[in-house]
Amino acid sequence: MSVLSQPQFHDEEAAFAWLEKTVWGDAPVCPHCGCMGRIGKIKANPEKRVRLGLWKCGDCKKQFTVKVGTVFEHARMPLHKMLQAVHLMCSSKKGISAHQLHRILEVQYKTAWFLAHRIREAMRSGELAPMGGGGGTVEIDETFIGRLEGQPKKRHGGTTTFKNTVFALVERGGQSRMFHVEGTTKSELQRIIRANVSAEARIMTDEGRWYLGLDKDFASHQVVNHGRKEYGRGEVYTNTVEGYFSIFKRGMKGVYQHCKERHLHRYLAEFEFRYNAREALGVNDQMRTHRAALGIKGKRLTYRTAN
Repeated sequence: MSVLSQPQFHDEEAAFAWLEKTVWGDAPVCPHCGCMGRIGKIKANPEKRVRLGLWKCGDCKKQFTVKVGTVFEHARMPLHKMLQAVHLMCSSKKGISAHQLHRILEVQYKTAWFLAHRIREAMRSGELAPMGGGGGTVEIDETFIGRLEGQPKKRHGGTTTFKNTVFALVERGGQSRMFHVEGTTKSELQRIIRANVSAEARIMTDEGRWYLGLDKDFASHQVVNHGRKEYGRGEVYTNTVEGYFSIFKRGMKGVYQHCKERHLHRYLAEFEFRYNAREALGVNDQMRTHRAALGIKGKRLTYRTAN
């Protein structure tokens, strides 16, 4: 039986019950005053225009639903359809386009596009714990994708000057982080590395000059020289981060196809989220969907700011 046959994906009351359990646990919380005690549920009544999932706080006297104070606040589509979209984005390895969501959910394209961005915002973690602690290995690389806004469509002489630069840190057997950076400047890239990687870590990079000097700050810094057709020496390689980029690019080019520069950071958060909650780490599709639902709290995204 398909996971999408579960009641929260088809019944609005079950959808609210599932999201309340996921976000609040056993005790509802008023998003207006933070009260957890004197809260009562208001019975839905379409004739009196009392909507489903409505609660009232006994302290501040305000009404709310579980969507208030989350990325789903003021969403005009049924909650069970939004939960379907969360599951589809979490279970698709390379993503699912807004056009596909528009067809599956039977909503307007703009609605599907905005919903996808809401979910990407929920996927954004903002993790700050250093990577590679305890002598772990962190592979580092950069890639280029898309086109900078305001730049010509044609590339001149194969240069990457007009492309967006994506910088990634991937810990072998662990987590990943991606950043949209201005370019491959030594100062910016090494600042990101030092802020996100533990001093105990073993660093693996290619021969880029912007990585020079990292051996002074970390346990070791090993280099593979791609310019000389060298792709690995025993445990010295960057194949993990390159495989990570291949999934990212297949999704961006094959599924999404077009991405404006100002939206790129949300797509990076989406691919980073799925990689950090992958099957190899014991996380299945349902668990991944649950994690994304937990991420909706304390975040807001309006159509104007998303666009």
